[in-house]
Amino acid sequence: MSNFFKNLFLYSVGHTYSNLSRLFLRLFTGIMFLQMSIRQLLNFDIIVDSHQGFMGLSPEASITMLLVIELLCAVCIMLGFLTRFAVLFPLGLMLAAENVIMSSSSESFTNQLFSFQPGYPVMFIGIFIYLLLAGPGKISLDYIIAAHFTQTPTEEQVLDKA
Repeated sequence: MSNFFKNLFLYSVGHTYSNLSRLFLRLFTGIMFLQMSIRQLLNFDIIVDSHQGFMGLSPEASITMLLVIELLCAVCIMLGFLTRFAVLFPLGLMLAAENVIMSSSSESFTNQLFSFQPGYPVMFIGIFIYLLLAGPGKISLDYIIAAHFTQTPTEEQVLDKA
């Protein structure tokens, strides 16, 4: 019995499966973000009526820009393509969402555009900061592209140059 616990805890300490866990986190976050974007897309007419445009844009243009950014970034995060860059836009969006949700003056805006309770943006913020710091892992397009462009020369190639 002692050997079972020893193998269980000591083996799991040395083998963390960090690349697989980053893949899972990327897929989970991307699917959740896609779900939120699709829900907003389906309720586009309702959201536009209660939304005020930002950055001098009309409500339709600002919601459309928001949805395009959410959809593109969610797909990039799931594929692991330009992950650290793709995380920046949703991170800013979730910071703004948390700010809007915590302000009591815009209750109808919160219910239409950000259809989740306070605290959910903080969860996304934490995940996005983790992905920003840790990167996408080896099971990603970023890793495949980096491995393709940073191939180390083989021994034959080095000997041919000498």
